Amino acid sequence: MHNFQPSSQLRCGERLLDLREPQVMAIINVTPDSFSDGGKYHAGSVLLDKILAQVDLACSEGAGLIDIGGESTRPGAAPVTEAEECQRVLPVIEAIAKRFDVIISVDTSSAGVMRESVGLGAGFINDVRALQRPNALQVAAASGLPVSLMHMQGEPDSMQDNPVYRDIAAEVNAFLRRRIENCMAAGISQERIVLDPGFGFAKTLAHNLELFRRLPEIVSWGYPVLVGVSRKSMIGTLTGRVVGERLAGSVAMAAMAVERGAHIIRAHDVKETVDAVRVAQALKLEKTAND
Repeated sequence: MHNFQPSSQLRCGERLLDLREPQVMAIINVTPDSFSDGGKYHAGSVLLDKILAQVDLACSEGAGLIDIGGESTRPGAAPVTEAEECQRVLPVIEAIAKRFDVIISVDTSSAGVMRESVGLGAGFINDVRALQRPNALQVAAASGLPVSLMHMQGEPDSMQDNPVYRDIAAEVNAFLRRRIENCMAAGISQERIVLDPGFGFAKTLAHNLELFRRLPEIVSWGYPVLVGVSRKSMIGTLTGRVVGERLAGSVAMAAMAVERGAHIIRAHDVKETVDAVRVAQALKLEKTAND
């Protein structure tokens, strides 16, 4: 039912995202408490020039999308009001849309933020709650944009307290299939759906590693798959590195995600991730040609 032949391009508003090659989504959090870069770009218009400089750098380094988020979803993070999220996100999206020829992704679960962001030029909706908040499904359907549906058990403020699964991959797969059905029932076509297994969200290290190993199961459905592992605690646990020292682990996992079929890699370190993705894709194509 869910397996289909996707297009090689994803229509993101006025722009097309070419999925014949894996794409890197650059992370820019305009929050005071993001786990990796909290506060770096959070000061309203005062630091807007700094944000735009970072966008310019990310574009020059090969980012295919710029992901703007105004609500931290790190473990233990408290939710913010929709009004506050709008104050953080909307001026940034508006400024980027006016100055850069790049696909803007809005990282939000709130219907109002989605609606306003789309009006200002966002071309992609990235929702860690898979359109489960009130009216999010309807607003996303009406937008006509691609939507990334991520798996998360519970909410960020408590998701890491004691995540339990009998079969992590099977349960994530079942959740994503249900959300696909909900989206299609709401009028979101298959061609607009992107899937994200949600690494690091309500998952132990063992859960993350097992899910990563079985990533090809989700890829096999035919939908574009987004993977976000950049600087996450799973890499810290494996390497013993603090957040700012997880570059090598992050690009290693990005390369392995591409080898397993991922289409979009969400990353903080764009240049290094783009290089890793290109190498992994070249080796993957060489292997395919020789099989």
